[in-house]
Amino acid sequence: MTTVAAFAAPAAKAPLERTTIERREVGEFDVLIDIKFAGICHSDIHQAREGWGEAIFPMVPGHEIAGIVAEVGPGVTKYRVGDRVGVGCMVDSCRECENCLAGLEQYCLKGNIQTYNGVGKDGEPTYGGYSQKIVVAESFVLRIPDGLSLDVAAPLLCAGVTTYSPLRHWNTGPGKKVAILGMGGLGHMGVKLAHALGAEVTVLSQSLRKKDDGLKLGADHYYATSDEQTFRDLRGSFDLILSTVSAPLNLDQYLSLLKTDGAFVNVGAPEEPVALNLFSVIMGRKTLAGSGIGGIRETQEMLDFCAEHGIGAEIELIGADEINDAYERVLGSDVRYRFVIDTATI
Repeated sequence: MTTVAAFAAPAAKAPLERTTIERREVGEFDVLIDIKFAGICHSDIHQAREGWGEAIFPMVPGHEIAGIVAEVGPGVTKYRVGDRVGVGCMVDSCRECENCLAGLEQYCLKGNIQTYNGVGKDGEPTYGGYSQKIVVAESFVLRIPDGLSLDVAAPLLCAGVTTYSPLRHWNTGPGKKVAILGMGGLGHMGVKLAHALGAEVTVLSQSLRKKDDGLKLGADHYYATSDEQTFRDLRGSFDLILSTVSAPLNLDQYLSLLKTDGAFVNVGAPEEPVALNLFSVIMGRKTLAGSGIGGIRETQEMLDFCAEHGIGAEIELIGADEINDAYERVLGSDVRYRFVIDTATI
């Protein structure tokens, strides 16, 4: 076991604080990573505050991890010391079910092992990226292309693939009209990716406060959802609406913006249930769907795509002592657009 500096939530809703954790020894197929940067995802806050249900404490959040390989096990073939790598939202799965065999480890039928707030195959709690080192099986480590800086690449491991996966699955491309609902950590990546995939992109945001940013990042249009006229003007407009917000919505209102056979896909996860009139999907053969992260193969595809198109996250780099303030700022929508921790400060 190796003792590693980390930042952890000691209990639900408690401020995060500096601590140490134990990392397992490097096994035959393991990779030891010196973490350089870790993104702060809204889901870190949901879990540290038990917004999604009972959690495991102490909790070291962080599933947007970028770093350098420091050591490899004797059976490792994909990576060498010095390689630039990343780790996303999961660190293992059963590897045997039909979904895992299809490259959909995120939907492992036995449940994938989360990077933090999970339990590993050794029965020990998993600890995430708000730390200086992590040991991960090579099969769940991603290669970060040389064209991407590690700091702006870190958020791609969650925010990037969480938007890329549904955009790909619902065939985003030229001739498609796509709306990105919400202009935050996930939403700004959705705009960049949908634009790079060739779609006509509209941002739907509460206000026009971030309009200039949205247009600069690749949106063709930008509307405020606080204006009722928006819903009249855009009725029946979109092939796909990707919702990145984690607040409850009037789904019937948003479903009215879809074309026949359009899809409203949720990647943001509110803490409470939402209501729906089923006629909103029946009339127009519309789809209300959800999407998780991507599998390992798709996540690597996303990283390569981002490198090819010069896409990284828009970040604000912070020190570890700023994490608790950053959480409050995320809740207040006061970040453009992803906080990233310099883990050298832990």
